[in-house]
Amino acid sequence: MKKSDWERVVEAAMEPASDYLASLPERAVYRPTEPDEIRGVVGGALSDDGVDPAEVVADLARDLEPYVTAHASGRYFGFVIGGLHPAAYGAELLAATWDQNAGLYAVAPGVAVAEEVAAGWLLDVLDLPADASVGFVTGGQMANFTCLAAARHDVLRRSGWNVEADGLQGAPRINVVVKTERHSTVPRALRHLGLGDSSAIEIPSDAQSRIDPEALRRTLEGLSGPTIICVEAGNINFGSFDDYHAVADAADQHRTRGNPTWVHVDGAFGLWARASRSLRHLTEGLKRLDSWSTDGHKMLNVGYDSGLAVCKHSAAHRAAMSIQAAYLVQGDGGVRDQMDWNPDFSRRARGLGVYATLRSLGRSGVDDMIAGTCRAARRFAEGLAASDRVEIVNDVVFNQVLIRWHAPNGDDDGYTDRLLAAIQEDGTAFFSGTTWQGRRYMRISVADWATDESDVDRAIAAVLRCSEDVS
Repeated sequence: MKKSDWERVVEAAMEPASDYLASLPERAVYRPTEPDEIRGVVGGALSDDGVDPAEVVADLARDLEPYVTAHASGRYFGFVIGGLHPAAYGAELLAATWDQNAGLYAVAPGVAVAEEVAAGWLLDVLDLPADASVGFVTGGQMANFTCLAAARHDVLRRSGWNVEADGLQGAPRINVVVKTERHSTVPRALRHLGLGDSSAIEIPSDAQSRIDPEALRRTLEGLSGPTIICVEAGNINFGSFDDYHAVADAADQHRTRGNPTWVHVDGAFGLWARASRSLRHLTEGLKRLDSWSTDGHKMLNVGYDSGLAVCKHSAAHRAAMSIQAAYLVQGDGGVRDQMDWNPDFSRRARGLGVYATLRSLGRSGVDDMIAGTCRAARRFAEGLAASDRVEIVNDVVFNQVLIRWHAPNGDDDGYTDRLLAAIQEDGTAFFSGTTWQGRRYMRISVADWATDESDVDRAIAAVLRCSEDVS
């Protein structure tokens, strides 16, 4: 084989990587920058002759590092973006070094079995059915897509239609029922699946963005035919949880009237409440439903990209995803081919990060990590509520805090956006904004294992300081 000076490449990467990790406690979380500034550093024409690999890596580490957002600093509270657990980081290094094509057992048996083990641990930690199937995908978007593909297969099969073979033309119409406060990945998944996002039937949500179970029941009474219902665990703005027993009851009643029905839970971050003894009550009844999606790179703090699609009905999951080809070496019932459970063919060994993080933390460690983020959210709410300009809009039941700022001049929306910009410029912490019912809000999302009380207190002090400086 051709040889490369791997040692120089590793050195070029690892020294600046170590320096970056060491800088996290004190470095600015975010640097507002115009894209032209970054293009001026890393852009330019591609050379004819190329550059030595170690030099490329060293240049990239030096030139791009000032523009890297410190997601793992313990003070990044935007967009429900988790940090990176040390075990996950180490596993990512190995995954990149080994460069395994983790689609088939026959191609990469070691990582296939590690992923199989990680799937079992996940079901255990999340208290989901032990015989459920698990697909390791890129994120919440593809987790929703995968679960809803399984749902589409199942309700149409029960209606006498093979969607994988015959497509949707001529198929029975599927009733897709969603709530008004759904996450944008759900309609996007429906679009990808040919079910349409705007044709979905909307059920109203309450003041905390939870689905109205009575409205769901009444709506289902007026529907017939195959039906998919989408609910969520952890609303993106409120952190709230739907009433899963009520949803399951309504779905069961719909089934008894002869309608094939599947209920999917978008649990991108809220599904992890099931891993905590103090928070599990938020998800009572959730196990009665049919599929669940979540992100490993949120609350579990595994590196990007790591989404998880879990289905109670593994046959439907596999039928929606798997494909056979004569040139492939596919296993029988004794081995697990990853491509049977996700949309990818070739793929990186993303399950290694989940394996390493779960093994490092154990059940009690996962519990402590999830509960800790929620304690930090409550600390934020209590600390900021001391300001007469702050209104805490949501019941802080999980890791989300929704804040309405009241400006001295009455321009609450403009003040909120100016305050967010000032905080990001300050660099102590990062928060993101959202629009709900036509108004602007600050949203605080705590999802980093590294966040401690001092991080929260530093961030609160920075917010209050900026709130006095912004007019």
